[in-house]
Amino acid sequence: MNNTIFPVINSTLSPEHLAVWVAGQYGFKNVKCWLIRTNINHTYRINTEDADYILRIYTPSHRSRHDVEEEVKFLCELKNTVSLSYPIVNANGDYIQDIHAPEGVRYAVLFSFAEGKKLRQLTTELNYSIGEEVGRFHQFTANKSIDRMTYSVDLLVNWAYDHLAKYISENIEEMQFIKTSVAILTEAFNNPNLAKGIVHLDFWYDNFNIADNGLITLFDFDNLGNGWLILDIGYYCMHLYYIETDKQEYEQKKAAFLEGYRSKYNLADSELELVPYAGLAIWIHYLGVQAKNFDKIANMYLSENYIKAMIAKVKDWLKYNGVEI
Repeated sequence: MNNTIFPVINSTLSPEHLAVWVAGQYGFKNVKCWLIRTNINHTYRINTEDADYILRIYTPSHRSRHDVEEEVKFLCELKNTVSLSYPIVNANGDYIQDIHAPEGVRYAVLFSFAEGKKLRQLTTELNYSIGEEVGRFHQFTANKSIDRMTYSVDLLVNWAYDHLAKYISENIEEMQFIKTSVAILTEAFNNPNLAKGIVHLDFWYDNFNIADNGLITLFDFDNLGNGWLILDIGYYCMHLYYIETDKQEYEQKKAAFLEGYRSKYNLADSELELVPYAGLAIWIHYLGVQAKNFDKIANMYLSENYIKAMIAKVKDWLKYNGVEI
C-alpha cells in the first residue's frame, strides 16, 4: 500500500490547532478559534480572555508574501486616519507569520476585531457616515501608490475575459458583451485628469461592521491596488442599487453616501458621471477573479447560466443609468 501523502491545492487549517499556535505566537491565554469563512483566503475568529481578533490565512497562489507585506504596511499607516481592522504584531514583533501547510507555506496575519455587525439594509444616515469614511480613505490615498496591482481597463476587463474564456464559451452573447465593453470603458476612462490613488476595490456592506453606537469599521483590504478613485464609489453605488428595490430609496441613499463622501474628499461632477462605468468594470473583474480561483471558490456555480445571470444584472444597472453597450 502506498502511504505517500497526496499533494493538495488548498487546505483548510484546523481551528483547534490554530488556537494553540496563536497562543504560542501572540502570548494569549485561553484561546479559542473557529472558522468563519472559506473563500480565496480563509478567515478565523480568535477569542482570548482579553479580546477578540480576526486571523486571515492567505493563499500563496493568490497573494505573494510581498503583496501581504504591502497590505500590512499600508494599513499600519492608515489606521490613525480611518476606522479599520488593523494588523497585530506577535510576541516577536512580526506582523506576518509563515505556516507550513500541506500545499506549502501560507501567510497568516492577525487583525483587530471590527466591533458590530454587517447590515445589508442601511439607513440614509448610515449611508452618509459610510460616505464620510470612504471619503477619509480617499483623502489619505489620493495621489499615492502601493507596490501592488494597478487597475487599468486591461487588468479589470481583458484579464477577466481571458480567465473566463477557460471555462465559458467565447461565442455566447455575454462573453461578447464583456469584449465589447473594453472599448467603451477605455474611452470613458481616457482622461489624464481623473483622480487616482490607492483603491480598496471592494467597498460594499459585506466589508463594513457597524457597532451599536454607529461606529463603522472597514476591513478586507485584500484587493488594495492603484487606480481611479471613482472605482470605489461606483462599486459601492452599484451594490446599493441591487439592495434597494425601491429606486426612490436608492436615489436618496446614494445621494446621502455621496454627500458624506464629498464632505471629506471632493470629486468633480464629471468624474461622478463615470459611476456606472466603474461599477461595470469591477463587476466584470470579479467574474474573472472567480474564474482564476475556480479551484477554490467558483467551481460550484461558474457556468454559462451564472455568467448570463451576472451580465443581466450589470445590463440592468447600465440601462438604469442610461448607458448603452
